[in-house]
Amino acid sequence: MGIGDVQIPAGVRLNALLADAGMDPLGASQVGRFEEFLSLLLHWNCRVNLTAIRDEGGILSRHFVESVACARALPVGVATLLDFGSGAGFPGIPIALCRPEIAVTLAESQGKKAAFLREAVRSLELSSEVHSARAETVKSRFSCVTLRAVDRMPQAVQSATRLVEPGGCLALMTSTNELLSLQAAAGHDWLWAEAVLLPGSDARLLALGARGSTRPEE
Repeated sequence: MGIGDVQIPAGVRLNALLADAGMDPLGASQVGRFEEFLSLLLHWNCRVNLTAIRDEGGILSRHFVESVACARALPVGVATLLDFGSGAGFPGIPIALCRPEIAVTLAESQGKKAAFLREAVRSLELSSEVHSARAETVKSRFSCVTLRAVDRMPQAVQSATRLVEPGGCLALMTSTNELLSLQAAAGHDWLWAEAVLLPGSDARLLALGARGSTRPEE
């Protein structure tokens, strides 16, 4: 996308998309790191099937904006986070970029995708860890577990609940059609904030559930 022969930088377009969604822009240093992440993703996606959305505009509007929205919606006080089935790093890497106070672990069992995540962590100088095996095998528990576009999502949600520490939260990026079934899969020990639409969609949702007696901040 450009004006005449001038290509509009990806970071400018990303901030424009955030503004269109009623969200604050990223700072200059964050924009640079998101641009670096995008460049790395596009390069790897030419030879490894990281994401079905392969064009730059689609990655910005779907993966980046939705992940930034998730990062900003997470409750204050989240200290550790597991991105369950991280794939190409969404929403985990944007969370690490937007919320550096959160120690993010990216769990991905597919070898080539895990290799990409390790390269992204190295290139972006993140303190995040990559768990290159099934998320269910992680030994730790976390303040928050995120799930987005994971295979066999109901079973994944059931497994994810066991990785959330007491008082922690689940962040589900899902659809209106799947929301109730996923909340049911999580079990009865959860209080859910009202799900919110993700930017640019009338069907994709972010649902935050808290284990225990206190609802996550909306």
